[in-house]
Amino acid sequence: MKPRLSTFTTTSLRALEQHRGLSPRLLSLTLGAAGVLALMLLAEASDAQTPAPANGASTPAKAALTVSVVQPASTQVPAVLSANGNITAWQEALIGAEVNGLRLAELKADVGDRVRRGQVLATFQAETVRAELQQSQAALAEAEATAAEAIANADRARTLKDSGALSAQQIQQYLTAELTARARAASAKANAQAAQLRLNQTQVLAPDDGIICARPATVGMVAGAGVELFKMIRGGRLEWRAEVPAADLVRIKPGQKATLVTPSGRTVAGTVRKVAPTVDAATRSGLVYVDLQAAADSDARPGMFARGEFTFDTRQALTLPASAVLLRDGYAVVMRVGSNQRVSQVKVQVISRDADRVAVSGVPADARIVQRGAAFLSDGDTVRVVNDPAPSASAPAAAK
Repeated sequence: MKPRLSTFTTTSLRALEQHRGLSPRLLSLTLGAAGVLALMLLAEASDAQTPAPANGASTPAKAALTVSVVQPASTQVPAVLSANGNITAWQEALIGAEVNGLRLAELKADVGDRVRRGQVLATFQAETVRAELQQSQAALAEAEATAAEAIANADRARTLKDSGALSAQQIQQYLTAELTARARAASAKANAQAAQLRLNQTQVLAPDDGIICARPATVGMVAGAGVELFKMIRGGRLEWRAEVPAADLVRIKPGQKATLVTPSGRTVAGTVRKVAPTVDAATRSGLVYVDLQAAADSDARPGMFARGEFTFDTRQALTLPASAVLLRDGYAVVMRVGSNQRVSQVKVQVISRDADRVAVSGVPADARIVQRGAAFLSDGDTVRVVNDPAPSASAPAAAK
């Protein structure tokens, strides 16, 4: 390559000697072209000196990441069954008006209030009903006085029955008047009791202990009988209606413990109350009713969607660090490192999970699993494995 460069240099110098009379601009263009050609020749020489791979061997693939690996650990873990469902009230009580055509005068309970059985929740205007009660009581007093007179006349007629002072017809009239007066007195008493009951119904009472969850009533409304005024969660009890596949319903029994997580991340404990006797034909799942334990700091509310787990007996299983198990395309996967330092994506089944470890099935006990940095890898990538049995919490997940 050196003779070619020397020949080019000599030729260029001769050309310059022959054209000493050229203008400075033309001379600079000539020198620039010569420099470019020299650089091209130098690059060609460098490529020619690069040695080719022997026996047609390819260059080794460059590692994508430097990762740490871990092997599954065998331990006793509780078998769990995951489920989803809605949080609902155990029972809801509808509290309505029992009187008709009266104006609502006062509301004494609001949404969220915890009330006791018999507590006054609202009152209706009672002047009209109170006047009707007084009228009924007056009619009752009149009927009782009339009945007392009729009873006295009948008693005297019975006394004179054998004396012949009164005819049989007159005696019968006195006896009939007694029965009529007694019936009228009883009717007046019933009317007075109805008026008293109507007066009592002007106060709306809580039918049970619980929490007011709705209040459609407003002051001043004229409610008809049966109009809803309040809605109450009886006893303040909530339940989780978990949707469980039909194949797993047989594993769940009343009294079994369950744990669910609310949307805010808080944990709520519960106990299975009963298992539904039927299965939904569309979803092929059945409902499991779980009573939730009442807690002062619980944020469970009716209408929430929650995920939870049913806990069964413990069993032997393989566990991995939580950082080694990924979620891709709806499946739990791990990245397994082969003997050729290439990774392969393996689907696993999650048996149970806690804050640090995940129990899985689907990988052998001697498999090398990427512990950190798996999220940056794809199936078939080449990695460089480092010995990192106890990585610190501050160490980076992976380094390129």
